[in-house]
Amino acid sequence: MQPIRLILIAVVVAVLGALAGCETQPPQLSLPELSFAPQPAFKFDAARVELTSEYVPPMVAPNIEHQVPASPDSGLRRWARDRLTAGNVAGVLRFTIIEASVVESDLPVTKGITGAFTKDQAKRYTATVDAKLELFDDRGFRRGIATTRQSLSRTVPEGVTLNEKDKALFSLVEDLMKSYDEQMNANIRQYLGAFLF
Repeated sequence: MQPIRLILIAVVVAVLGALAGCETQPPQLSLPELSFAPQPAFKFDAARVELTSEYVPPMVAPNIEHQVPASPDSGLRRWARDRLTAGNVAGVLRFTIIEASVVESDLPVTKGITGAFTKDQAKRYTATVDAKLELFDDRGFRRGIATTRQSLSRTVPEGVTLNEKDKALFSLVEDLMKSYDEQMNANIRQYLGAFLF
């Protein structure tokens, strides 16, 4: 009788331990991929397209671009792949990322008893992209340049879940890249239009 009781206690302890170790994880957030493929690509008077970056993410607060589900850096790289093509035998079209940041800042929230019944906007996220597009001839002389810098901010309330935060950050970068695309389109046509096929 004694060994059976010990076995039952051991089983109960093991089950309780397993249940205590289980945490309910929120469902994985499924986000679409940033893409500019539906837009027609620009075809330039160049032999190849180069993509470079001058931006080095600090990887420390307040910068959080390394934690964003779709970073501004990945958005700019995807934009360059989808929108830029070369269609000649000489010259280089160089796309250079100057900045691709997301900065988090705290906002003042209501304290005390009133704060317990108030849901304030607690965080502000500011995303910035800055890049230049240069066209060089086969001797390395620059024939033209177009630059665009865009910045956009969003706030989120207190108590957001990780999925809600990721969704807000994705939406921020998506809207920023749409704005960037529109402005860079205009700048390309204005400053590099003579070099398009």
